[in-house]
Amino acid sequence: MQCRSVARHLSIVAALLGTAGHAAAVFTTFESGQVRPLALSPSGDRLFVVNTPDDRLEIFDVDASGITHTGSVPVGLEPVAVAARTDDEVWVVNHLSDSVSVIDLAASPPRVVRTLLVGDEPRDIVFAGPGGTRAFITTARRGQNLPPTMPPLLTTPSVPRALVFVFDTTALDDTLGGTPLTIVELFGDTPRALAASADGSRVYAAVFQSGNRTTAINEGAICNDNLIDDTPSGPCNIFGTIMPGGLPPPETDHDGVLRPETGLIVRYDAGTSHWEDELGRDWSPAVRFNLPDEDVFVIDAAASPPVQLAGAAGVRRSVGTVLFNMVVDPTNPARAYVTNTEARNEVRFEGPGIFGGTTVRGHLHEARITVLDGTSVLPRHLNKHLDYGVVPSPPADLAKSLATPRISSRIARF
Repeated sequence: MQCRSVARHLSIVAALLGTAGHAAAVFTTFESGQVRPLALSPSGDRLFVVNTPDDRLEIFDVDASGITHTGSVPVGLEPVAVAARTDDEVWVVNHLSDSVSVIDLAASPPRVVRTLLVGDEPRDIVFAGPGGTRAFITTARRGQNLPPTMPPLLTTPSVPRALVFVFDTTALDDTLGGTPLTIVELFGDTPRALAASADGSRVYAAVFQSGNRTTAINEGAICNDNLIDDTPSGPCNIFGTIMPGGLPPPETDHDGVLRPETGLIVRYDAGTSHWEDELGRDWSPAVRFNLPDEDVFVIDAAASPPVQLAGAAGVRRSVGTVLFNMVVDPTNPARAYVTNTEARNEVRFEGPGIFGGTTVRGHLHEARITVLDGTSVLPRHLNKHLDYGVVPSPPADLAKSLATPRISSRIARF
């Protein structure tokens, strides 16, 4: 295969925007976030790009001289991901249509030959399993396409709400919408990224906004301020439940203006099994649930049918707050890399901290790559050179800083 520069492939955005050949769509904006918007054919001779606002798949020929637009195929509403199963077959995930379009590239012209219906707001797709013949699609547990045996149960606790639809690409039936080989249920909500190991034995599935064991206490569950000094009020009885106290200090701003009564963010401490604030007070009476913080799940793609690995091998915790994309080490199916951000939700204040004490001081989030190595979870802060105590940061430090890491990709060749 011919080598091609990264810059050349990044130019597809400009090429796509200049694409002609069909009438311009009146609706030119979209809200569905792209997840896997680009894919090369296995031979590397064609590039596929989801045209999200125009509900199309754009096809480009790739050679040593660059890329040439050669076709456009209407698909479902707001496509966000594409994967090439073979040189002649491409699958497109349609976020708004809750569907997957299977495109026959050998047809003249290329066209959708099958539409598969999946759960709500599908986001990503990979091929794995024996010979790469199984398609895995992330989707949420709601919407009209769930089987009767899997009702949404939106108000029922302890129900897995992240689903991965799995189709046998060699045995798609003739039913309307298709029949999945299985639907893998994962204990999370709104799954997004998928990644498959090079040997096809494992599929990693990430929850998009997975959280970091923090939640908000409603203002009504917090004791009123005593307004006597700058110490929090003691425990109080609220509708028969003893709450640990009022808001932590300070009670006024630097000018002496009394703070409003507000809610409070607390963090779950796995060691004590308590929901604690910055003073270490236990707010568990106000929070009648727990958050396991299960972020990334590992699926045995070769099993019949595919299933989440058992025990600690099947889940990775504390990977990040918002998980974007993933890639698996091509030499080690047990090692994956996750682009993510980590939020410091529990820190209440912004600003220099002269009066209020500890603040985020510009340190709201951390941009990270988290390495999943076996059962180990190893976060890597991308901007560890920053001294958050120095505001503003020196220009030299800002020049070296990286923003939100959205996409990861195993780029072996172009």
